[in-house]
Amino acid sequence: MAKARTIQVNDTRINVLLNKDQNDYICLTDMTKNFEDGARLIEKWLNNKSTIDFMGVWEQLNNPNFKTPEFGGIRMEAGSNRFYMSVNKFIERTGAIGIFAKAGRYGGTYAHKDIAYHFGMWLSPEFNLLVVKEFQRLVEAENNPLLLQWDISRILSKTNYQLHTDAIKDNIIPQLSIEKKKEYLVYASEADMLNLALFGCRAKDWEEHNPELASKGLNLRDTATINQLIVLSNLEVVNAEMIKRGVERIERFAFLQQMAQEELTSLNKTNVEQQFKRIATKYPVAITNDRITIE
Repeated sequence: MAKARTIQVNDTRINVLLNKDQNDYICLTDMTKNFEDGARLIEKWLNNKSTIDFMGVWEQLNNPNFKTPEFGGIRMEAGSNRFYMSVNKFIERTGAIGIFAKAGRYGGTYAHKDIAYHFGMWLSPEFNLLVVKEFQRLVEAENNPLLLQWDISRILSKTNYQLHTDAIKDNIIPQLSIEKKKEYLVYASEADMLNLALFGCRAKDWEEHNPELASKGLNLRDTATINQLIVLSNLEVVNAEMIKRGVERIERFAFLQQMAQEELTSLNKTNVEQQFKRIATKYPVAITNDRITIE
């Protein structure tokens, strides 16, 4: 069964259908939203001889029922002043499966991703590269739950990260006599204090015990549960406030460790993580460079 999802490229929201007849389709109509002439560009593109040639090759490679003789007639007509081709007409005459029109919710003209990329290049090479990037991100997230969780992780872990680093920069580093190039050690030390309070280990300890995941570019926080990431976000805020107030590090750690245990226990009881997962699977998900939007 096809899964409706959404990607966002700059200000353009684009519907996609995953696993429709074991293929993925992108809405061409949505791709034209922020271009002059809008959806009319689809027929302009389809009436180019180069597009007709491309469509014919794609169908011949992927569609055993493609009406090659009928397509031959279309190809002969393409390029002439009287030539006109619509999506529905192309489908009716050739039995094409790479492009189709859909009514209702998520309606519009859809094309197989290969064809959609061809259309995107015709619209704008730069726009097309962004479409390809975001679509690949979506497919990877759908095929690998860990990657979807990683995207959610980025949202939660970034929420209060700036507050935490600003507190360190403004209140701890000025009191230390260290070279500028070594300031990163202070940030790393504070981050590892939060790791110890919540996870019971440092980032380096996790890497040593999980070499396979570390080799894929993942770290301790990337593989955390959603509940742990919610708590981590809260710890960052509280630690930032305690730093501003001049609370000693040993006192901060004791308080944060107790807070982490209490909050994690509470979240696990209310099953917050499962609520996140139900939302992510029930509704279309728009994945962009720095956020996930539930529609």
